[in-house]
This record gives sequence, C-alpha cells and structure tokens, in this order.
Amino acid sequence: MKQNLLMERRQKVVKEMLMLIGEDPSRDGLKDTPLRVAKMWNEIFGGYHSKNKPIITVFNNGSDGIVYDQMACDTGRFYSNCEHHMLPIIGSYYFGVVYNPQGKILGLSKVARVVDYFATRLQVQERLGHQIVKELWNRLEIPNDIGDRPGPNKKKEPLAMGLVLEAKHLCKSMRGVKKDGMMRTTILKGTFKTDIAARAEFIDWVNSNGR
Repeated sequence: MKQNLLMERRQKVVKEMLMLIGEDPSRDGLKDTPLRVAKMWNEIFGGYHSKNKPIITVFNNGSDGIVYDQMACDTGRFYSNCEHHMLPIIGSYYFGVVYNPQGKILGLSKVARVVDYFATRLQVQERLGHQIVKELWNRLEIPNDIGDRPGPNKKKEPLAMGLVLEAKHLCKSMRGVKKDGMMRTTILKGTFKTDIAARAEFIDWVNSNGR
C-alpha cells in the first residue's frame, strides 16, 4: 500500500512537471509517461534505498592456495545524474587494488555493484569517487589480531587502492556553455598515493584502457 501511494505521488509530480514546461500530459504520446517515469526512478535512483546496497563478500587472501599481492584492476561504464541540474553523467571507472597478503580479497564484480549503487543518486563526480573507495576500502580492512606486532599495516588494510572516473556531464554539454568534454577525478590510497612507481603503474594502466 505504501509503495502504491508513493507511485501515485510520483505520477502527480511528473504530470505537474509536464504542464509546467508547456506540455499536455493527456495527449496520446504522454498518457503513460508519468507511470513510466515513476517506475524508472526506482532504477536510476535506487542508491537511496539501503535494500539495494550490494553485499560485498570477501575472502582471506591465500585461501585458495594463491596469495594475491600484485595489482588487480577493473573497468566499466557508469551512469549517474548531476545534483545541480538533474541531468545525466555518463562515464567510465578504472579501479585498481593491491591486496594485503595477510588481508582480504574481493571479486571484482563487486566493484561494479558498488559503483552502480552510489551512482544511482544525485551526485557530483568528486563525492561519487570518495564514496566508492571508502566503501571498498572499509570492507577490505580488517582489525588487527590480538598479539600482532604493530606496524604500517597493523589493521591488515589493502596496500593500495585507486579509482579514476572519467565522465561527460550533460549539464555542461546540453545547457550553459554547451561544450563537450570529459571530467577526470582520481582517488588514491596507500602506495598508489605515496609510491611514485606504484602510482605510475596504475595511471599507465588507466591511460592505456581509456575509453
């Protein structure tokens, strides 16, 4: 019942919007538009509902007999909406991680799910990147065991993590200055931030896979 009321309210809002831009929501081509938009919001703004938050399964590094201590990378597309004008953001993400040999690892498909979860909110690109990295880093970070010797990785956190987002913002290309272009933002943690060679390896991979 609650969901039905929400859908009805959404449809009323969309009808009002159509009238405010000078359209007739009762004409044939628009009769079902309020319902279609109301349903679409469940998908493109699903990041506001905790039930849609992905479960990130992690495993002990080395549990399959192989210790992963080199860079693992993933890339894919993402779609979001700008919080300033509610117009689409269309882009690609480039993710890299170096696991702690004594820590946790995750399946790279989980990266895509986390990206999609936070992208389905009204966003600015900088915040989107920070939210993704924070979620993945915290899930891989595990408390120090009692009696472990303190050190730089006493929490058994990942050795490095990086995320580059490159996106086209339609609020720039459709309105205002009306100029095409890509925005790039970078989030680096661990040795990707402190070690020049490690950072160069990650950024070189990003540049070689740019879309």
